[in-house]
Amino acid sequence: MRTTINIDENILTLAKREAATQKKSLGKVVEDALRTIFASRTEKSSQISLVTAGGAGVKPGVDLDDSHSLLEIMDT
Repeated sequence: MRTTINIDENILTLAKREAATQKKSLGKVVEDALRTIFASRTEKSSQISLVTAGGAGVKPGVDLDDSHSLLEIMDT
């Protein structure tokens, strides 16, 4: 797709040099740079941070698979 954008002259010069070094078109260098930016954003947004609480773990005799017992323990 053909489009027009305004790019800082110094950045454009660097991009043209990079294109010549890699023997790629200027458009391909710009596409690759944008893909890199978007890929890093995707990686960051897919990371999940969970809040946990410290402690010694489950108390002796507590069965996490027995919901009835857990309700009794929580009610006391």
